[in-house]
Amino acid sequence: MIYLDEAATTPVKREVLEAMWPFLGPEFGNPSSHHEVGESAARALEQARADVAQALGARSSEITFTSGGTESDNAAIKGIALAAPRGRHVVVSAVEHPAVLESAEFLGRIGYEITVLPVDGHGMVQPDTLAAALRDDTTLVSIQLANNEVGTIQQVETLSRLAAAHGVPFHTDAVQGAGWLDLDVTRLGVQALSISGHKIGAPKGIGVLYVQRRVPFEPLLHGGGQEGGRRSGTENVAAAVGMAAALRLAGGSNDEVVARRDAFIARVLAEAPGAALTGDVAHRLPGSASFVFAGTSGESILVELQARGIVCSSGSACAAGSDDPSHVLIAMGLEPEVAQTAVRFTFGRTTTSDDLDTAADELVRAVASVSGRGAPR
Repeated sequence: MIYLDEAATTPVKREVLEAMWPFLGPEFGNPSSHHEVGESAARALEQARADVAQALGARSSEITFTSGGTESDNAAIKGIALAAPRGRHVVVSAVEHPAVLESAEFLGRIGYEITVLPVDGHGMVQPDTLAAALRDDTTLVSIQLANNEVGTIQQVETLSRLAAAHGVPFHTDAVQGAGWLDLDVTRLGVQALSISGHKIGAPKGIGVLYVQRRVPFEPLLHGGGQEGGRRSGTENVAAAVGMAAALRLAGGSNDEVVARRDAFIARVLAEAPGAALTGDVAHRLPGSASFVFAGTSGESILVELQARGIVCSSGSACAAGSDDPSHVLIAMGLEPEVAQTAVRFTFGRTTTSDDLDTAADELVRAVASVSGRGAPR
């Protein structure tokens, strides 16, 4: 089997498991307990928080551990909007993850005005579009760092500066960018940022929310006042330690991955009947290649590929089982019948050229089989 669905999830790294193990066994304490066992867990939790803060260029007090990217996005959008004194207008892009879009929709149901920014044919938010949407009562802008379906990397540094000029906090969903892109919050110019552990070799069920200390924030979970009052509930120390370890291990040169990705894309476009690349050609995640195949069925191609030992997806894992075409592709201007032919390949630094060559071979055969057009000789 060749696994090419790392945007959905990644395997837990051995080094992460080894870092977590003591806190799944002998170091089992509750970090809120004021005794030796609890204090040992508390020290590990705070070291994990400090490590994450260092990776993001933030202060430890600005880091909140959550259950994952979805909670981090929900907490950022609702927590900042509900606490903001300046107005009830929120701006998001049309290609955000459902965790962002549905959080914004919730705010809309309780009286907030939501502006959804359009994107161009590559999935990119244009700065002038955001500039035109900002108002005196705008309370939050949320635009992702990179798209989970087509891999397009947004101009967050430019967009965040526009928001800052209006005094508006800027949140970015950086779940897909983690491990590939620089997440330094000062460089990005963001006041809030979300990441998820299982996209970078940590276990499922752990995430991080950064919120700049000066930004008012209303917690969604109330109770014991853990996480500096931003998220009540007994912390998952082992998972937090795993998240910190995964962030320490993440990163490295993207050059070889980009070269392998571009070679894979070139082969698919040259050889697979009807193939068209989706997302921005230049500004895309190193390990992301997504296509549509007009006149076919994306799900049928996936079935063919799985039978041939290639595991990939038709788009967001969070939309699995839905018959609706991708909201991302529709926002980019694709017709629904074309959007439903999407196939996404996402991979990491351990994916080899041979893996991608094999995947390209089998994709060409699968598309030819599904379309009935035959592969080129």
